[in-house]
Amino acid sequence: MTFTTRFAPSPTGPLHLGHAYSAMLAHDMAVANGGRFLLRIEDIDQSRARPEWEAQIYEDLHWLGLSWPQPVMRQSERLPRYRAALDQLTAMGLTYPCCCNRADIEAAAGAPQEGVPQFGPDGRIYPGTCRSRLPSESTGRDVIRLNMEKAVRAADLRSFSETGPEFQGTHALDPDELISAVGDIILVRRNMGSSYHLSVVADDADQGITHAVRGADLFEATQIHVLLQSLLGLPSPIYHHHRLIRDENGKRLAKRDDARAIAKYRAEGATPQDIREMVGLPPSSG
Repeated sequence: MTFTTRFAPSPTGPLHLGHAYSAMLAHDMAVANGGRFLLRIEDIDQSRARPEWEAQIYEDLHWLGLSWPQPVMRQSERLPRYRAALDQLTAMGLTYPCCCNRADIEAAAGAPQEGVPQFGPDGRIYPGTCRSRLPSESTGRDVIRLNMEKAVRAADLRSFSETGPEFQGTHALDPDELISAVGDIILVRRNMGSSYHLSVVADDADQGITHAVRGADLFEATQIHVLLQSLLGLPSPIYHHHRLIRDENGKRLAKRDDARAIAKYRAEGATPQDIREMVGLPPSSG
């Protein structure tokens, strides 16, 4: 199987140094292994995605010296694929509609209990208010959740391999942790037709991603993705969660950090090699 990596930004703002590091690292790994580097546009949230930001992504990455096959996969064009994956999980009896909003969930969670986790990789752990509802009871305005307790019983829980510096090794899924510390994740968000978790699993499988390169902040979500891969009969890539690029105060960069936008550095006369040096990558051999 061809060594294949990907970079999957959302067109909701400018790419910054953290994005540059992730994209260049994934590209370097693919080149070093005689493989492929793919670009994917994660634009399922059409309320925030903007065509001008998508155009800026292409411009920034080309300026950095990266190239990728065409056409580019765009999540907004793949909603039937995500629906098919959801239907597969629903047919297994693992999903339910949820009408709770954020305030409902916080109120139902009640006062925090010592030693009981309140937040997981999908945000506040859902207390299960709507868990008894049937898929047929969906109003069309609900989110769709995965019943985690049923899911861990239905899945052939597998381990996943990690090559990143902080988490390197083999990691087994813990069913108790999935139930108590992750909870009933959202598979389909309101007005989006999918969620990050469901989409990334289908996309990685369909693109033949063998090595998923992404930030260390997503490591905890990997257990969700490997569980879904097991349930859906999809392969699990090898994961490489890299260090995060932070500001002078140690804070992780976000898209609102325009001062560190790639386009701004370029406008100020920086070169792609300057960017590589800023993020701690060796000079490009290209």
